[in-house]
Amino acid sequence: MTKQRVVVLGGTSGIGYATAEAAVERGAEVVVVSRDEQRVRDAAGRLGATGLAADLGAPPAGLFDEIGPFDHLVYTAGEQLSLTPVATMDVERARAFFELRYFGALAAVRAALPQLRAGGSITLTTGTASDRPTPGWAVASSICGAIESLTRALAVELAPIRVNAVQPGVTRSPMWGTGEDVEQLYAETAAAVPLGRVGTVADVADAYLYLLSQPFTTGTVLTVDGGALLA
Repeated sequence: MTKQRVVVLGGTSGIGYATAEAAVERGAEVVVVSRDEQRVRDAAGRLGATGLAADLGAPPAGLFDEIGPFDHLVYTAGEQLSLTPVATMDVERARAFFELRYFGALAAVRAALPQLRAGGSITLTTGTASDRPTPGWAVASSICGAIESLTRALAVELAPIRVNAVQPGVTRSPMWGTGEDVEQLYAETAAAVPLGRVGTVADVADAYLYLLSQPFTTGTVLTVDGGALLA
């Protein structure tokens, strides 16, 4: 990936940061984008990357003009997960989840196209909730399913630009928050999956880097879950 430019939206923490870090290690020039200016400065400084602050729920029209031509777009932006039963759901809050995780991704792809170089790629983010939801996951599962369908549709419409998605299982990441409940979730997940542990952000970052560098893969959803969907 030497001398290629990779833009990671949501690249200041968790899976996005790990993906940006892996791309830098492979010689790419990386741009990380997130909402919080201080986090952007901190992440960009640690990575030796370019950092830009922007609301990814509604990417500014000039964001990609400022970035300029690049080779790969990675969308990992998302807020901390909040699972709610349908009976007590705040529908407006549910809409807000779609704004960042689905419509933010769609808007970013549309805005990025004029700057995306020939032979480039787009990699989105979904999750195993689309295949195996549990109570409280109605919104999260719906978003994941929508992203998977979007991935396949864009792969057809935007060809020969490659469009793929990564589908992580439970991954030790700031996305899940902290505390005893989260640690219990990690422990229960580790006990249930064939590989006997939850994923790390580095595990998942490897999947993004594979899809960025694999020239004959498009319309694919790559699962990184330790075998959870088999359990």
